[in-house]
Amino acid sequence: MSITQLPPPAEAMQTLLNGTTQFLASDIHLKVNYAPYFRVGGLLHKAAFPVIEQNDYMETMLKSIIPAHKLHDYEQNGSIDFSYHGSTGDRFRCNVFRSMGEMHASIRRVQNKIPTYSELNLPPIYEKLIAETREGLICVTGVTGSGKSSTLAAMIDHLNNIEAMHVITVEDPIEYSFTPKKCIISQREIGLDVPNFPTAMRSVVREDPDIIFIGEMRDRDTLTAALQAAETGHLVFGTLHVGDVVQSFNRILEFFPRNEHSFIRSSMSNGLRAILCQRLIPGIEAGKVYPASEVLINSPVVKEKVRNEEDEDLPAIIAQSEHEGMRSFTKSLVELIEMERIHYDTAMEYAPSREALQSSMKGIKASAQSLVGRIRSTRG
Repeated sequence: MSITQLPPPAEAMQTLLNGTTQFLASDIHLKVNYAPYFRVGGLLHKAAFPVIEQNDYMETMLKSIIPAHKLHDYEQNGSIDFSYHGSTGDRFRCNVFRSMGEMHASIRRVQNKIPTYSELNLPPIYEKLIAETREGLICVTGVTGSGKSSTLAAMIDHLNNIEAMHVITVEDPIEYSFTPKKCIISQREIGLDVPNFPTAMRSVVREDPDIIFIGEMRDRDTLTAALQAAETGHLVFGTLHVGDVVQSFNRILEFFPRNEHSFIRSSMSNGLRAILCQRLIPGIEAGKVYPASEVLINSPVVKEKVRNEEDEDLPAIIAQSEHEGMRSFTKSLVELIEMERIHYDTAMEYAPSREALQSSMKGIKASAQSLVGRIRSTRG
């Protein structure tokens, strides 16, 4: 896509959205006085498109895709989230925001096809959890752009294929649109179907769900409702924007006063099933990314640590409990290196502990050398 002069604003918007599909970009960034930028394989690339110098042009371009009911929210709050269904079949998760009086946007492409576990390169424990769990809270966590939405969509669609259940999602905005198979599915969008997450969560248990999917657990009322639903026999999925397992507990507790922490910890120890934390790592092949994951399963030992405020012990428990399906980021990175999906140097950049990664790699080399030595000795 190479454009030398600006086309009409609405046409330009469609050209850029189509470009994300054409170039397999995950995001597009639009800012006044910049050319548009695509994010491909985790890296930003300037589009062959003129600099957008006028805010009036930018506003007209973006308003061609902004739902009419969202314009008031933008004027009042300075930012809005919404989804847009493109002509290519892809959906787009859009954030439009005010910056120094100008309208800017970050737009994420959400592919129309819901990915599978194998297409997302997720470890087997993700599928095993879904096969064995029908109640409780499963948190998928990670920073923005770590693949949380795709992972949850794969999980829900997997259930959609194997069992008849009632699924209710509460999202801001809706990203993946599910086609009913064995499940019946109701998707509610904040601002369109319901005003906010707390309002949606107050009514959701009266709608007879088997599965509740919360796009983001971002306030006290939503978290309380999610924990209560998990403890009363529902399977609840939710996301948190945090970097690792320990931060997940810290983030949840931040929403509650200190005198309620004991009660919330008790609820988490009873209702939590697992925390799946993800980071996307650039692959050896250009444009490819692979998930490194930290997985905490709520075992009896974990329950005790959560109740007793001993969260700092959880990383050690994860490292010692890999036979139970738990995984550390270090283990994930080692596997990706061994499978020749990522470079060692890249893994070091993303490793939570470089020393732990180095030690693990040395241990693997030592084991391999020992095995070679035993084989040679036997042959001798």
